[in-house]
Amino acid sequence: MRRVGIVGAGIAVLALATAGAGAADYIGAAKCKMCHKLQYDSWATLKHAKAFDVLKAEEQTDAKCLKCHATGGKADLPGVQCEACHGAGSGYKAMDVMKSREASVAAGLVVPDEATCKSCHVGAPHDQKPFDYATALAAGVHQHKQP
Repeated sequence: MRRVGIVGAGIAVLALATAGAGAADYIGAAKCKMCHKLQYDSWATLKHAKAFDVLKAEEQTDAKCLKCHATGGKADLPGVQCEACHGAGSGYKAMDVMKSREASVAAGLVVPDEATCKSCHVGAPHDQKPFDYATALAAGVHQHKQP
């Protein structure tokens, strides 16, 4: 009988842990800046930060444009902010989680790869320069070296 109680308790804990699980929320680059100032300051100088600003007024509400020019496709998160590439941050923003790459990834952090970049840089609905991932990677999204 005791074994059933332990198993039952384990199932209840698992159910509670997954009950709140769902889509993570975007927190915005300003929140990322609190701990990642060097990365934020570097990003703020790049075209990614200003991607929303190049849209015409009517494009700023067009889902096809917002997909790549606003984080999470949301006009209230203008530009290609941190979470556009690293995933919505509500699940991994806590300092104790961010101290561990493994814990961060388990909590929703996306480690961007070629497919991440090409989701916007290839096949966009407008003309753009050919995208070469190796060249872009060498140039860096952040203008500093990662530790």
